[in-house]
Amino acid sequence: MLAFKYISFHYIRYFFIILLALVMFLVGFDYMGSTEKLDISANLLLIYVVYKTFYAVDMLLPLSLVFAMISTKLFLIRSNALVSFYSLGYSRADILKPFVVVSSAIVIIFIFLHSISNFARADEFAKNIRKNAQYLSPTRDLFFTYKDKFVYFSRLLPLQESAENIRVFSFANNSLKEILVATKAAYRNDAWHIDKADIITKPDDISFNSLGMRVSEQKNLEILQGFRPKMLDQVYEGKVNFTIKDAIDAYILLKAQNINTAVVKSALYKIFVYPFFVPSLIVIIFFFVPVSVRFLNISLFSFGAIILSLVVWAFLFALIELSNHKTIPSELGIIVPTFVLFLIAIRQWRVHRLST
Repeated sequence: MLAFKYISFHYIRYFFIILLALVMFLVGFDYMGSTEKLDISANLLLIYVVYKTFYAVDMLLPLSLVFAMISTKLFLIRSNALVSFYSLGYSRADILKPFVVVSSAIVIIFIFLHSISNFARADEFAKNIRKNAQYLSPTRDLFFTYKDKFVYFSRLLPLQESAENIRVFSFANNSLKEILVATKAAYRNDAWHIDKADIITKPDDISFNSLGMRVSEQKNLEILQGFRPKMLDQVYEGKVNFTIKDAIDAYILLKAQNINTAVVKSALYKIFVYPFFVPSLIVIIFFFVPVSVRFLNISLFSFGAIILSLVVWAFLFALIELSNHKTIPSELGIIVPTFVLFLIAIRQWRVHRLST
């Protein structure tokens, strides 16, 4: 218990120091490169920095956990604390346990924060502020299918939960049946409400004797049940940074319509599966560290461990991007690499447990 508390304290301390340093570097570097484009009010500038900080935390937290383990292990070696723990009867499993438990707990807390915040969309909001001086910009010319209808929004305002210049095209037997034309629609009670709309109906039999097009006015209509504005914005604009709620709702809705859900699955795997490469990588690196500085070139080991961590992190990040763009299946790009690291970690654990 003494070793667990001591190692956990130093591990958490190094984690926060490294995460803060990496986040400040990324945010500061981005700010210096975007100064000319950030001709905005002080309030918006502060919001921009906050969103960039969220984005940096989202991206760098897994890497910081691995770097913190390396730093903590080197601290234990330099201070001879590691040798002392082994001398007191602690095993390698006892020394490894705080790293695995604490890193897994932080990953779970991080996933929970994804469910109650907009971590995933922080970079999108920051880009909107830099480009449009508002963090949630309107989406224009949105055209999508819903069941047997084609829907067009000239302008979608996710923040106000409203849309302008709506057209809904209804088909029957592969033939256009009617067109709904409305000026505005508002999202209320899990559906889009239209106060007043014109319905243009095409006759079934178009001939010289037919009555031609009929135009009627209808009021208090409901369309697109379940399609929340933010979900529309994310799914049909091809964006990949879903929050957990948006991703789950989008997956259920798109699956019911037999629409490709690859991007949504990729977003869910990135949130729930990808961060767990951290405990596996910690186990793999842990067993390569000797007990004492007499058996270790500190500089060489630090360099090698950091490079290995960066390579693994960058490789996984690249696979996630390929999955987001549907170049490779998300299962192959996210689940398989994480599972492979887990298998390697289990093998390392068994080999070193049998050797002690």
